[in-house]
Amino acid sequence: MASSLKNLSDFTDKNVTDISQKRFAIVVSEWNTEVTEALYAGAVNTLIRLGAEQENILRKDVPGSFELSLGAQWAAQVEEIDAVICLGCVIQGETRHFDFICDAVANGITNVSLKYNKPVIFGVLTPDTQQQALDRAGGKHGNKGDEAAVTAVKMLGF
Repeated sequence: MASSLKNLSDFTDKNVTDISQKRFAIVVSEWNTEVTEALYAGAVNTLIRLGAEQENILRKDVPGSFELSLGAQWAAQVEEIDAVICLGCVIQGETRHFDFICDAVANGITNVSLKYNKPVIFGVLTPDTQQQALDRAGGKHGNKGDEAAVTAVKMLGF
């Protein structure tokens, strides 16, 4: 998680795996678009900065964070896709809905990664407030989209 102590948005290691021929799918939740669009921009900019080609980055939108798991599965089953990055934001509300959605999404994304034996990255914010989300989508705590992209690249070099 991005914090003032650890922030992968500042990742500058030039000794990363060559990703110029790698294909990435980025699955983006349409819910909380102010946040998810910032996450997406961070992920794409980081992938390109680290050597990915724009034409090798495929974007797929899903209605909300709950749908990220199935969107990730559809992307992961495409043999040419090397890594999938899931971006979403679920903000704590007054009901337990938050808990159920976050748990389902985390488990779903993990299961897709294991099923297809490729990196499927959890870039889903789970903040208490809108401001906390914005702080992690390009604000004072960096951009979780950057971090998700770095994680995908690092996993491809495993």
